[in-house]
Amino acid sequence: MEMMEEVTIVGMGALGILYGDILSKGLGADKVRFLADGARLARYRREGAWHNGAPCDFRFTDGSDGPAQLLIFATKGPALEEAMALAAPCVGEDTVILSLLNGVTSEEKLGLAFGQEKVLYAVAQGMDAVREGNRLTCTHEGVLYLGVPQEDYFDRGEKLEEAYQLLRRGGVNVEKEEDILHRLWCKFMLNVGINQVCMAYECDYGGAQVPGQVRDTMIAAMNEARKVGACQGVLVTQKDLKEYVALMDSLDPKARPSMAQDGLAHRPSEVELFAGTVLELAEFYGMQAPANQKLYDRIKEMETNW
Repeated sequence: MEMMEEVTIVGMGALGILYGDILSKGLGADKVRFLADGARLARYRREGAWHNGAPCDFRFTDGSDGPAQLLIFATKGPALEEAMALAAPCVGEDTVILSLLNGVTSEEKLGLAFGQEKVLYAVAQGMDAVREGNRLTCTHEGVLYLGVPQEDYFDRGEKLEEAYQLLRRGGVNVEKEEDILHRLWCKFMLNVGINQVCMAYECDYGGAQVPGQVRDTMIAAMNEARKVGACQGVLVTQKDLKEYVALMDSLDPKARPSMAQDGLAHRPSEVELFAGTVLELAEFYGMQAPANQKLYDRIKEMETNW
């Protein structure tokens, strides 16, 4: 494999803008491109993007200028299928793929579409990025954890190292994670709780930081996610749950997670990635998931009434 030098990003949400700006500054704007087509491509070129009040130096393309080296999917869950179709012509023999999507299903979907041997696992954690239109505000970029399953049947170690080195050179705060599936499921557990209750109860983090129905529902939903994860072979413990609840308690009580922001903006939510995944796995394993069922029904009702 030739040394990776270029990054292609699909999706210009909060994480797309955040990492796109960091990498454009670290590698040079000519080494980073955003994929788009049609009216969206024209709009991106016309309006661009802004990060903390400054314009980003982004290059936009339809992908006809060659295959991707490192291909990063930074869309929301509902847009993944469309994004995969857009990016398919850019996936070459040596392309390495990263997903920054929430949930625990995007890596499998990308692997089925493009080959599991191309797909690395990633967890973006600890950022406070908030996007309004094409403008991003962010004071903490967090950490991007990269890894492959401990039993890696696809021999992705060299690709992991190449991607890690490229992202480091580009200025990303990136770490290699030995047990990436555990971290992926821990973040999923937290999102299943806090993202969904803040949307369903139309509250900020503060609403879940005090005793009451919101907090109880959050913890119950997290426990259900933890249990289906164990059935999938990833042991997320009660100790992990308590640590991630403590992490949520440390956040700005007036801020809102991304799904609550989607609710305020009447954008399609990631409820299928969160409660939908828990309910599907619970049914498969013969388990009950009443907290996630309650959240799923409430959020679907909200979306129907927009």
